[in-house]
Amino acid sequence: MFKKLFGFGQRSRLTVIDGLYERIVAASRQPVFYAKWEAADTPLGRFEMIALHMILVLRRVRNEEDPKVRETAQELTDLFFSDVEYAIRELGIGDLGVPKRIKKLARMFYGRAAAYGDALDAGDVEALAAAMQRNIRPDVENWQGARPLADYAVEAAGALDAQPVEKLIAAEISFPDAQREI
Repeated sequence: MFKKLFGFGQRSRLTVIDGLYERIVAASRQPVFYAKWEAADTPLGRFEMIALHMILVLRRVRNEEDPKVRETAQELTDLFFSDVEYAIRELGIGDLGVPKRIKKLARMFYGRAAAYGDALDAGDVEALAAAMQRNIRPDVENWQGARPLADYAVEAAGALDAQPVEKLIAAEISFPDAQREI
């Protein structure tokens, strides 16, 4: 009762969500994505890489029935979109333009979540690579980074599936090292 009344325990909860998000962002910043696989090193390209890792984590916990897991997933998603909003504002977008851009990026995110999730669930690496080509580098015909990135996503999804959910909601997750050859 005192925890709810006085907010005790909230700090540790926020620390967990922040820690989980930091791990997602760190995984999305692996240099190989940008230097070797040619994901665009732009605000939109970084959004794509963070979104991919968010999708992988949310996919991992989607069937969990524990309310703590669902709460963690929702708080993580809220933090992600809060970070996206902050980034939009940092780019100089005015108050009137922010909601429109957030709405567009949310549609992009959930569209990617559906496409990537369907391909991962079907074990269809080619469909995953094609979706990544369409979404991440539509400006590059026959983008050579799509297949290695899809292979990495399959490996990362498997690695997350193997991690106990208790570790995930305690921000003790790990992603594969994309630098090594897959």
